[in-house]
Amino acid sequence: MPKVGFVSLGCPKALVDSERILTQLRAEGYAISPDYAGADLIVVNTCGFIDDAIEESLDAIGEALAENGRVIVTGCLGAKGDIVKQTHPQVLAVTGPHALEEVMQSVHAHLPKPHDPYTDLVPPAGIKLTPRHYAYLKIAEGCNHRCTFCIIPSMRGDLVSRDVGEVLQEAENLVKSGVKELLVISQDTSAYGVDVKYRPGFWQGRPVKTRMVELAQALGGLGVWVRLHYVYPYPHVDEIIPLMAQGKILPYLDVPFQHASPRILKLMKRPANAENNLARIQGWREACPDITLRSTFIVGFPGETEPEFNELLDFLRAAQLDRVGCFAYSPVDGASANALPNAVPGEIRQERLARFMEVQAKISADKLQGKVGKTLSVLVDSIEGDTVVARSSADAPEIDGVVHIDGAENLKPGDFCQVRVTRVSEHDLWAKILSR
Repeated sequence: MPKVGFVSLGCPKALVDSERILTQLRAEGYAISPDYAGADLIVVNTCGFIDDAIEESLDAIGEALAENGRVIVTGCLGAKGDIVKQTHPQVLAVTGPHALEEVMQSVHAHLPKPHDPYTDLVPPAGIKLTPRHYAYLKIAEGCNHRCTFCIIPSMRGDLVSRDVGEVLQEAENLVKSGVKELLVISQDTSAYGVDVKYRPGFWQGRPVKTRMVELAQALGGLGVWVRLHYVYPYPHVDEIIPLMAQGKILPYLDVPFQHASPRILKLMKRPANAENNLARIQGWREACPDITLRSTFIVGFPGETEPEFNELLDFLRAAQLDRVGCFAYSPVDGASANALPNAVPGEIRQERLARFMEVQAKISADKLQGKVGKTLSVLVDSIEGDTVVARSSADAPEIDGVVHIDGAENLKPGDFCQVRVTRVSEHDLWAKILSR
């Protein structure tokens, strides 16, 4: 049986691409090698968004070439011109992102597939790189926005929504395979269906509109946690909040606000503004008091003044967001923001980042402290010695905090249980188990 090694880099959307390639490889009878030495060739799925990611991807390709010698490259770095071929001319083939057919054609050309495909060896949910109890559900490719700091549309193209029936069938297969949490992702989850004018698809014999709200309603009936990521604050997002209040989907919203200054948001070509966003946040919390709000921001964007940065800090204090990530602006090759005047010096960018995180750290600490004594439903992720590591509805895997459960017995990954929070740290909770 021919063996293919696989290296997966980048964001959850790239991870889903990797899962589909791996699923197709197994469906056609290829074995997946856990190391370089046992593989007949290596596929490297790359990231090409920022300089550090490009360097990591090129290093990974170089390592695969050194250890194996036969390498096919796919992913976002493949969409950035000839950088891969120029750096590593000995690679066998290079494709862009979400290029399943092209990758398989390259694999077939350099490692012919077995005569009899073993499709019965592949589960309906496909091959997953996440733990068995949670999975990413990608609902669309590409993005219609042209944010000046971002080059994703040039790499992944404009918005292309997946058929809603296909998405829901995949979700159903995942749940049947043991998945307890579905993490809905795309580049712009709120825009799902815009490209097809929200036309209806069919699932379980009934029509379902290709729109985020109707998709969330259907997913909410599968009996598992449903978590929404990358949700732009469009007006119809308000329709999602009652589903959270009713317990249909998790009360968790990942909204990339990016800044608060109207002028900076305009330079970024971002939708909405800080005043409207604060009003929306207040409305969401009134409709669903338990909602957890996560966001990301950029400081030191070209032209950002000290008063505009302070405006962002004021927004943070007013919004009281639960989870926040922040980046000092970094020029990305091909981004139109590079041409904007009045670049902020690097030392000021880093100083603003530190000040931003100091303000948010106090907000986050106060919010976590408020959870002491509360009862939470948590999902077990792993067992580490005598400690169970779990997550609450407020914690997305790998980007948020965790809940440490001391002295719990007979629990395993994928179990749900009730706990009472006993203490907190800067990011995590400690709790005592109450019931399974």
